[in-house]
Amino acid sequence: MIVKDSAILITGGASGLGKTLAVNLASIAAKVIVIDKNQESLALLKEEQPLIHCYCGDLTNYDEVHRLIGKIFDEHGKINVLVNNAGIIHSEPLINLLSREDIKHKVENWNRTIDINLNAVFYVTVNMVEKMVKTRSKGVIINISSISANGNAGQSAYAASKAAINALTVTWSKELGMFGIRAVAIAPGFMDTPSTRAALTENKIKQYQNATPLNRMGKTEELLNAVIFVMENDFYNGTILSLDGGLKI
Repeated sequence: MIVKDSAILITGGASGLGKTLAVNLASIAAKVIVIDKNQESLALLKEEQPLIHCYCGDLTNYDEVHRLIGKIFDEHGKINVLVNNAGIIHSEPLINLLSREDIKHKVENWNRTIDINLNAVFYVTVNMVEKMVKTRSKGVIINISSISANGNAGQSAYAASKAAINALTVTWSKELGMFGIRAVAIAPGFMDTPSTRAALTENKIKQYQNATPLNRMGKTEELLNAVIFVMENDFYNGTILSLDGGLKI
């Protein structure tokens, strides 16, 4: 697949890693479309990058996703690439003896994390692939996973959601190959983003940095390079691409 000829849909593309991908891909791809729930961030992105097509929507609402994907295909025609980037980082132990209230992992936090990180990916992908098949659009589904999919202490919900994303990636690669649609996941280690710093303490960040052979967190542009690699290699399929600096957890 040639990037400059591709139409790319990025979820959660109005801030953080998603915005880095959107802004940089917009300068080299045929078209970049962003879905995000934050209207203010979308307005700022549109002001900074007028060529990016922005849509506001709640990806955890299946009916809304169905309508939104239909609208996007009606307005833009064929789309070749979906980057499932939208998600949250959540850290919370299964049992917290220091809690003054309930020591158990909060069910609402579990449900919210699974809803955003897993259910939304399914909602967007199933509607996107339906349109791709009907319009005979060959391309690739790129799921942003995480090193935490291997199981990371203190991240039950987050690790579970990302492990499920890895399983879906392999499953979809087997199902969709007949349509000329690949499925790949990119599993970053700890990236230097506001969401990472908000989810982890400085001591925890230093701990992960020290445990990484390169002694640093990943850079957003390094994820961009990985996305471009996946797009351009048409035989790369059903694989979880680790981007972790050599860190093992």
